[in-house]
Amino acid sequence: MKPAHYVNGVFAPTEATFPLLSPVDGSQVGVVPEASRDVVDAAVRAARAALDGPWGRTSVEERCAFLRRIADGIEARFDEFVAAEVADTGKPRDLAATVDIPRAIGNFRAYADLAYGRPERAYPTTVPGWSGSGQALNYTVRRPLGVVAIISPWNLPLLLLTWKVAPALAAGNAVVAKPSEETPSTATLLAEVIGEAGLPDGAFNLVHGHGAGAAGEHLTSHPGVDAIAFTGASATGAAIMRNAAEHVTPLSFELGGKNPALVFADADLAEAVEGTVRSSFTHSGQICLCTERVYVQRPVFDEFVRALAERARALTGYGPMISAEHRDKVLSYYRLAVEEGATVQAGGGVPTFGDARDSGFYVEPTVLTGLPQSARTVREEIFGPVCHVAPFDDEDEAIRLANDSPYGLAATVWTTDLSRAHRVAPRVEAGIVWVNCWNLRDLRTPFGGVKASGIGREGGEYSLDFFSEPVNVCVKI
Repeated sequence: MKPAHYVNGVFAPTEATFPLLSPVDGSQVGVVPEASRDVVDAAVRAARAALDGPWGRTSVEERCAFLRRIADGIEARFDEFVAAEVADTGKPRDLAATVDIPRAIGNFRAYADLAYGRPERAYPTTVPGWSGSGQALNYTVRRPLGVVAIISPWNLPLLLLTWKVAPALAAGNAVVAKPSEETPSTATLLAEVIGEAGLPDGAFNLVHGHGAGAAGEHLTSHPGVDAIAFTGASATGAAIMRNAAEHVTPLSFELGGKNPALVFADADLAEAVEGTVRSSFTHSGQICLCTERVYVQRPVFDEFVRALAERARALTGYGPMISAEHRDKVLSYYRLAVEEGATVQAGGGVPTFGDARDSGFYVEPTVLTGLPQSARTVREEIFGPVCHVAPFDDEDEAIRLANDSPYGLAATVWTTDLSRAHRVAPRVEAGIVWVNCWNLRDLRTPFGGVKASGIGREGGEYSLDFFSEPVNVCVKI
């Protein structure tokens, strides 16, 4: 279906629109509505009314049943969701079909299970000197935060939207979601599925549009919003913080990364190379967890670089950058790397296909070497299919290099020395550290970053904690 706002249970078109372009060939494939301040206000008011009405009176059992029906609805329209995701992002179909859409289904089912089985605590309390029994019972209940604004990015549109929507609804909040203006389609399909699942009107609302000075800013600065959950660039996160500061609105941020990989000489080198191909070039590097900095112990440095560059040159079937603007940004870093003195081991330009893709937004998977730690290419997030590989001599130097970054989202360690793995992983300043793997996720575990990579944690109980407020009840016996 065409992208449309979904407010108070109704799809509402708007006169203001902007073009939706295919990143594969640059052609216009549709139009996206731009939510005005009035549309955003209507969505927030609808969410508030839902909390004051039927949605606010639902039990956790009823909410979990809704989540399971939503999961079933996505599953029933699986191919439609895959097609929409591929059309918006240009990513390979097998990636959308094996990761994005299954994870979206899994998010709703996982949070239905977690919320339904979640225990609360009770504390019998004795207070000497009280009249009567001198006893009380303290117990905890959780209430929803209220109206939650959810801003999701373009790289994993449905996965990251549902990663927040599912726990927000499970906790009893009413949601106003704004997906990226680049990827509106699966969010619109989700709204349709949610409507078919029978959620009370206003429990979930969807507005489309741009960020600064538009729908995103209208939403994050709205006085009726009780919390904001955002995934995206660190600079955008800082702008949202400024908007939220006036109302002291609670925030959950998963932001950018300049993620390191540490490859020790004792690692299984073939496994480390293949793992780095995945961590650097999956979805053409457009995943916040991708590896842009690779540090390799000096005895195996040359061999690793040769093997990685060979694999990068042989890659086929990869997708484009999300937009011409983003392609130009990535290419500007490719040029900057050369200006800074990098040696281009593989890639560094624009591929030629001899078909319609030549009008799309593609760049080559790129491997760089030879830059100092102070180079902008090494320090700034590029968010493309590129990594810089540098040598290190010992464990302490590896950790120092990994931590020498304003970011701290994720890291990967490649070693066959179990003791080293347990020594190194806790010393790396990152929210998640993988050992001999990458992007192996358990939805129950905490996810998020440190430093400029975010605030708070998502996943499992951590998301349910953010989206609800604990209330202590003390009853004198």
